[in-house]
Amino acid sequence: MPEARKARPGTILTALLTGVVLLATLAAPFRAHAGIPPVVDGRPVPSLAPMLEKVTPAVVNISSKTFVRERNPFFDDPVLRQFFGSPPPQERVEQSLGSGVIVDAAKGYVLTNNHVIAGADDITVTLKDGRDFKARLIGADPDTDIALLKIPARHLTQLPLADSARTRVGDFVVAVGDPFGLGQTVTSGIVSALGRSGLGHTYQNFIQTDASINPGNSGGALVNLDGQLIGINSMIYSPSGASAGIGFAIPSNLAREVMTQLLKYGKVRRGSLGLVVQEVTPRIARALGMPGPRGAVVVQVASGSAAAQAGVQIGDVLLDINGRPVQGQEALDNSEGLLPVGSKVDLKLLRNGRTLDVHTQIEPERVAHADGARLDPRLSGARLSGLTRDQRHQGLYGARVSAVRPGSRAAASGLQTGDVILAVNRQRIASLKQMQRLLGSYRPQRMVLTVVHGNRLRFVLMR
Repeated sequence: MPEARKARPGTILTALLTGVVLLATLAAPFRAHAGIPPVVDGRPVPSLAPMLEKVTPAVVNISSKTFVRERNPFFDDPVLRQFFGSPPPQERVEQSLGSGVIVDAAKGYVLTNNHVIAGADDITVTLKDGRDFKARLIGADPDTDIALLKIPARHLTQLPLADSARTRVGDFVVAVGDPFGLGQTVTSGIVSALGRSGLGHTYQNFIQTDASINPGNSGGALVNLDGQLIGINSMIYSPSGASAGIGFAIPSNLAREVMTQLLKYGKVRRGSLGLVVQEVTPRIARALGMPGPRGAVVVQVASGSAAAQAGVQIGDVLLDINGRPVQGQEALDNSEGLLPVGSKVDLKLLRNGRTLDVHTQIEPERVAHADGARLDPRLSGARLSGLTRDQRHQGLYGARVSAVRPGSRAAASGLQTGDVILAVNRQRIASLKQMQRLLGSYRPQRMVLTVVHGNRLRFVLMR
């Protein structure tokens, strides 16, 4: 190992003095630009502080607790239970942290994300001034990830809701929330994109921003430079779980509509046009004589639906809804799900090479129903229905058991209200109509239904 050479004190002092003189010489031309100048061209440098002084009191911290009861699997053995008995299940507490926005100071209404409070038994809202209150859940909509809380508080500050339809890519925005439980934090950036979707099975029309959004920011505010709420921060796109410059907020117009329905009905009522469509592939485009793939071809029009009354036909190509392009069933479902019942809808269709403009409206979704006894005597006492669009979004298919009469033949076989029938004698069914056709074509001697109830799959032998 080579021996380290010790520097002499005189050498060190000389070097330090030389360095100080050199730094002073180099820094001289730039001394006037050290730090941010207070004035540029005779005008003060703008600051976000005055706006944030009005905004931050309206952004709150939300902590929720869920009490989970767990039993010890050690006592699943009947022999052990015989000797030691069966102890009561243990309880553990799951906690979640997030943010929220006060949108009505007089009534104490707070908007947040559904995933912040989902399943919570206890919700606490803490204000910027340190006060905390137990919150009551008014309602939640998992499909848009919006929840509405109410707190019994006075002297609140609320954020005005902007018209998010006026938001443009490039607008400056500020995100306010409580990331990582550090305390209220402000980050700034721009609107990076609009109308983002395809990020899950929910109805989506996200505002994308590069303002830093991290865990704990969920439910917080995305505001414009006027201090108006343009979005509820909801999620990020990041391989590490921390901000990577891609965050998403639910537009204020959508949040306002969901809040209105939650206050009026306790839930969001969604409707339908009554259409089933399929993406136009290059092969389908050639068959339809189109120059290239575009839009979605209509493959089914429900009888009596809004689309049928408007004159939409099988084989039409749906190009856009209210000016937004449609590429397939997911885009159609998303467009329908974001519009309240009764909304006016403008459809642009392509039929035989001609473009048509059709005007209709969103109507309450019609779900088919059937008496089980009409399908098969072994189903007597069961009321069957088709699946709603929300259930299909959860990946379900088949027919739903909407009611079972106590003491009936179906009840005696073990069929339960809420069961979803996936198959008959292991033959998969996609809908109630298909189940009706299947049982109408033959009468099986032995009928075994594959059903799912909640997260549990089982077989039911119909007697």
